[in-house]
Amino acid sequence: MAFRAAGHGYRVHVLQFMKGGADSVEATRGEYNAIAQVPGLSYENSGHYGWHGLLDGSSDDEHAATAEAAFERARELVDTAGEADLSSPLALDGDPEAGVHMLILDEVLYAANRGLVDPEDLRTLIDARPDGLELVLTGGHERPTYLEGDVDLLSHVSADRHPFEADGQRARKGTEY
Repeated sequence: MAFRAAGHGYRVHVLQFMKGGADSVEATRGEYNAIAQVPGLSYENSGHYGWHGLLDGSSDDEHAATAEAAFERARELVDTAGEADLSSPLALDGDPEAGVHMLILDEVLYAANRGLVDPEDLRTLIDARPDGLELVLTGGHERPTYLEGDVDLLSHVSADRHPFEADGQRARKGTEY
């Protein structure tokens, strides 16, 4: 969706939740390299090292703090989009604070499933979305039934088999990062 929107000249920003890295993930993810090549597409990462709920030495409190900070950042970006004229083109090299046509909150539904983000806060954020802002929420294996009356499109993608569960494989370059 991000690449499609950017390809039409829209300003797109991806705010990643829960992507703080792990010992099996290199610092530069493949999507960062691709995003850097596309005018109008930007990203920022918010996450704590490790993955919430795994026995990897990561702290639940630190995961909660980074998720809370990321959600506050999402609120700021929705607010600033409301101040921009989204009915016309925005500078493709502009900062997301100047407004975006599409804001993708990557893995925010995982954060909600794990109690790091309050689902009611997500519903409030959706309600605060200004006209002209496409707000995309991703992540989670559980169906976000709490959003069913508040969203225009709800898709559910699930893995029938994943190398992590099936074979104990760690994150793979070019596939998971």
